[in-house]
Amino acid sequence: MTVIIAGGGIGGLALALALEARGIGAQVFEASAEIRELGVGINILPHAIRELAGLGLLDRLDAAGIRTGTLIYRTARGQEILRQPRGLGAGYDVPQFSIHRGRLQVLLLEAVRARLGAAAVATGHRLAAHERTPDGIAAVFETADGPVRVEGGALVAADGIHSALRRARHPEEGPPRWNGVVMWRGAAWAPAYLGGDSMIIAGGMSAKLVLYPIASDPARPDERLTNWVVCASVAEPGAPMPHREDWSRPGEIAEVMAHVEGKLAVDEIDLPALIAATPEFYVYPMCDRDPLAAWSEGPVTLLGDAAHPMYPVGSNGASQAILDAVSLARHLAESPDPAAAFAAYEAERLPATAAIVEANRRGGPERVIDLVEARAPEGFDDLDRVASAEELTAIVGQYQRVAGFAAEQVNRASGTQPA
Repeated sequence: MTVIIAGGGIGGLALALALEARGIGAQVFEASAEIRELGVGINILPHAIRELAGLGLLDRLDAAGIRTGTLIYRTARGQEILRQPRGLGAGYDVPQFSIHRGRLQVLLLEAVRARLGAAAVATGHRLAAHERTPDGIAAVFETADGPVRVEGGALVAADGIHSALRRARHPEEGPPRWNGVVMWRGAAWAPAYLGGDSMIIAGGMSAKLVLYPIASDPARPDERLTNWVVCASVAEPGAPMPHREDWSRPGEIAEVMAHVEGKLAVDEIDLPALIAATPEFYVYPMCDRDPLAAWSEGPVTLLGDAAHPMYPVGSNGASQAILDAVSLARHLAESPDPAAAFAAYEAERLPATAAIVEANRRGGPERVIDLVEARAPEGFDDLDRVASAEELTAIVGQYQRVAGFAAEQVNRASGTQPA
């Protein structure tokens, strides 16, 4: 059986690798004319790293990204709220990584082509339609040379938040839902701070900063490629989106600076200088969709953002797509019937991801900064009078369990226990 995968992003490429590891054929069709190192930084959590390591990619991840060592939550003015180790330092048997999204995508692409062949990924193919056949499924792709029909045993749509397959099956759904927050994201080389492996999340409900290193270079030992994210609430939840959700829409420096200067600051880095030094950065509204009642229909299913787009809170989007991929490959290997395999995959992954979508809408682990800002908007002299360490730690820990990456969950799946 060959699985047709519509979408050559992180989820689609991870699926091709997971299928190949189980002896199942796959062919990836990507809408873009070329897969390049586009985008900005993301975090891949330990439960997803465990799966990528199982696919033999840990050394490549180390070469491309940064093992996250510490996560620090702060107020908008830099007062520390909570500091926690991450990855191996937090008792996991696998690390957590901060990495450039485009570098991870290209890393996966190179692995797919090396293992499945150079022709395993076809670019410039946008999914347009599909139909059942006696032997499985046929997908029609739009290309520059006209429509191309491809037949296979199953079809997986990993084509993102604007999935063509999801739109065809749920035309009543409409556009993604915007929560009123706009995000500016970019990356630039800057002096390393706090050991060169620390992530900082500062601010609260009205404005937030996320800062972390995503790459190093032996030629620049005192610097890191530093990813920054500035979020600002500019409208009521559910308002019409200012523009289409798009990973590659350039941002305006004056717009982002209006939410930084005098509002967000950290001692470790000159944030306005970092933003000004960024060659190009991107802006988009923070969007998600309501969880679906079902993803699959016969030998056809959804994966990643096509199935469960979620707010980029708690570092879970790409991680959950990787978990989808491994789960789907496992179920296909266990069942000769793609429809039965997809039903089992959906039963495992749909409730889990729906819970994360809802948790992210409530703020995810970053609810700790929202809580402190709500109780002490001007800052605090004694954090314990605002929120106890136990209360804050419980918020983060509860989210980790909902999202499936508490240390005991990850290590139990690996057959080890925290040190």
